[in-house]
Amino acid sequence: MTGTEPTQEQNTPDLDADDRDPLITAVRGNLRLIELGQPFFTGMPCSPNHPGFRMTLARRHGDTVRPDGGSAANEIIVTGGHVGTHIDALSHVSQNGALYGGVDAHEAQRGGGFSTYGAEHLPGLLRRGVLLDIARLHEVDTLPGGYEITPHDLEAAVRQAGVRVGIGDVVLIRTGWSRLFDDPNAYLGAETGVPGLGVQAAHWLAVRDVIATGSDTTAYECIPPGDGHRVLPVHRVLLVEFGIYIIEHLALEDLAASGLCEFAFLLAPLRIVGGTGSPVRPLAAVSR
Repeated sequence: MTGTEPTQEQNTPDLDADDRDPLITAVRGNLRLIELGQPFFTGMPCSPNHPGFRMTLARRHGDTVRPDGGSAANEIIVTGGHVGTHIDALSHVSQNGALYGGVDAHEAQRGGGFSTYGAEHLPGLLRRGVLLDIARLHEVDTLPGGYEITPHDLEAAVRQAGVRVGIGDVVLIRTGWSRLFDDPNAYLGAETGVPGLGVQAAHWLAVRDVIATGSDTTAYECIPPGDGHRVLPVHRVLLVEFGIYIIEHLALEDLAASGLCEFAFLLAPLRIVGGTGSPVRPLAAVSR
């Protein structure tokens, strides 16, 4: 290189606001990916309302050996659609017999699958993501069981993070509860309850027209001690009244440790025809 040739740094234009946008950064490839999903394994925590995850090898190396010495192994997986990190389709919850938009739930589910709002219609997401760290807000590693997150909590977390919540965003709520994921009894919180959003906080998100929201717990919303998953009013508000997708069982500790509250959120649901949800592997794309 001669002294007159421009360097790479000299060729790089000054960054404007668009260049700092996490979605623009993601498209240009100057990024790292942070896992937001839990691993799937036999015996993992699962809501009592859903069948659990099971995997075993159906064929092992050596069961069949090809003439050239090659062999293959494979597995069989049995799981509910709402096990591990997953997204709820709008067919998942009804109120008084109706799905989102007044769709008749009984008619939609005829034939063993949903003809309306099936999981095959869940959108792939490449959206602006926002982390609202409620555990950090209260200066604890994990919110107490049964703690109800309020609009005041969300507004304070927004101020603390220095972000905004706007139309089409994906808002992730950290309670710190995923720290208990390796202890199914503690994580499910049958006796202690589980922290999460209350109905007023759900309305706070809905009026801001977010497309999806998720948390690091099994049911997203507040579960009082001893109540279990008997009544889930936040699901009614988000899925039935406003058509906002819910993502559950997120792993948010690495994202929180990064100190980043704004990122590009990536998610691709499985196209399960007629299903009510899909396992997912969400990712946060952040600039290096």
